[in-house]
Amino acid sequence: MRAVWLSGLLALVTFAGLAWYLAPLNPGVVALQFAFTPQAFGEIIHQWSPDDLQRYRRHLLVDYILLAAYGLFGYLLARRAAFFRAGAPFLHRIGSWVLPLAAICDALENALHAWLTEVPRFGVPAIYAASASFSAFKWTLIIGFGLLLVLALIRADGPGSTAGPGRN
Repeated sequence: MRAVWLSGLLALVTFAGLAWYLAPLNPGVVALQFAFTPQAFGEIIHQWSPDDLQRYRRHLLVDYILLAAYGLFGYLLARRAAFFRAGAPFLHRIGSWVLPLAAICDALENALHAWLTEVPRFGVPAIYAASASFSAFKWTLIIGFGLLLVLALIRADGPGSTAGPGRN
């Protein structure tokens, strides 16, 4: 379980650091993640100063550390935690791939954002829609993992269970 804790801690520390680093951006990065059109994307980018845009672009490299850490954490937690293994088999199998898939979506979103923020890009509305779609799918998967985690904990803490959170 050491790798689970280390990957989770790395994800948490990296997330906190990035949140602090990106806090000055207004509108925030989540707004940019859900900009499905060139117009919506451009409205956000044009509210940022050139320094703000550089701040955003610099964070993308560190964000790859975050997505690798949370993807690994989700995979390892679902594979190794007794409460996941003790639940229904689908929780174990599906749960192990939810955060890695979210991380893949995050990486694709980052790659597109790096390209879209490099220079003004016109005439590629499908790329903006794809980027926001990857982001929406990423967030859906992250929330879904949280729900699977709660379900696994509830099932593990049920009557007769020996794998609840306090029994790992």
